[in-house]
Parts: sequence; structure tokens; C-alpha cells
Amino acid sequence: MRLQDLELTSADLFRSAVREGRVVVEFYTQWCPDCRRVEGSLTRLAGRFAERFTLLRVDAEAVEEIAAQYDVRGIPSFLAFTDGELVDRLYSRDAKSVRQVEDYLEGLYADSAS
Repeated sequence: MRLQDLELTSADLFRSAVREGRVVVEFYTQWCPDCRRVEGSLTRLAGRFAERFTLLRVDAEAVEEIAAQYDVRGIPSFLAFTDGELVDRLYSRDAKSVRQVEDYLEGLYADSAS
């Protein structure tokens, strides 16, 4: 899996991706240092948690409509959806390191952990 395989590049792709199942979306920007720090681990994390949820990402500046709709003000932010409904989020202040993100993802959908 490549990082670009996780990318949602439009509002329509985003809506389609979160419509069914369990999906976690990272909102990021190209210039964000914390986003850069985390992105190197995203494909590994996507693979690790693949049986529990799908991990995707959205450039908050490229798909501003979705970032605004979900009130994404800080980056990186991780939003968790179940069947199209926002069920949880990790705010940017708590997503500064790979460890913080991994701990958050570990706790998500724990009822389906294998």
C-alpha cells in the first residue's frame, strides 16, 4: 500500500468512502510539520488496523468543503465514522506524534479487535 492509496481528493470521494462501515480519516496539509511526522507511519497503521477500520486521509486545504463541514480547525485531526456518522475525533493538540495517533487508533472500535 502506498500513501497516495489512502488519499481522498474530493468531497464526493470522501462522502462515498465514509458512507458505509468504519472509517477513520486524517485531515492534514502539505505544510504541517506534525502531519509530516505522522504520515510516515500511516500505511503501516492502515495495514495494522485494516480488519477494524479503513484509514484514509484528506488534504484539508484541497477539500475545504469537507474540512469546514466537520469543523476541522487544527491539523492533523483524525475523525472516526461509522456508516457515515461521525462518532469520534482526535484533535490536533493530541495528534502531535505517531505514538499519540497510534494510541488513539488502538482504542477505536476496540470491540472488534482480534
